[in-house]
Amino acid sequence: MGEESRGFEARPSGMPLAEFMERFGGVYEHSPWVAKLTWQRGLDVGHDSVDALAMALAQSVDGADRERCLQLIRAHPDLAGRAAVSGTLTAESTSEQTSAGIDQCTADEFSRFQQYNDAYKNKFEFPFVMAVRGSNRQAILAAFQERLQNDYDTEFRRAISEIHKIARIRLQAIADQSNA
Repeated sequence: MGEESRGFEARPSGMPLAEFMERFGGVYEHSPWVAKLTWQRGLDVGHDSVDALAMALAQSVDGADRERCLQLIRAHPDLAGRAAVSGTLTAESTSEQTSAGIDQCTADEFSRFQQYNDAYKNKFEFPFVMAVRGSNRQAILAAFQERLQNDYDTEFRRAISEIHKIARIRLQAIADQSNA
């Protein structure tokens, strides 16, 4: 097992609910129900690695009804959207968008982000979700163009898949921080 999947200093399987929620309640954007449900379903020492906990959290989402999943998708902010401009993004979202250089958009790029955000939400009735850490503005704008061609069900599944990627990245950051 590589460095990427190393465990957490404080074992999730041994945490009481309050501590688990404090540590992992924000992994899924504005959706602490995911962490709570995962804890309630039961954790054992096998869940003390990033990969295993990520899988358990993802299973909680994947087992949820469609409406709850839609609420999860809608909990995500627009890329280069009003929340970013007003400074009301979560710390995690701010860091992720900054890592992709979204905070350095030219006026033209910012305008394109707004146009794509609007077109996407008009078509799908939920925000465009993409795990942007390690990406860049040009790749994100290209993904917008490509994904706007998809149908609703394809994009719904893609949004959930991207949300799982974001959660995995956030879990790794928590593990790295706790092992530093």
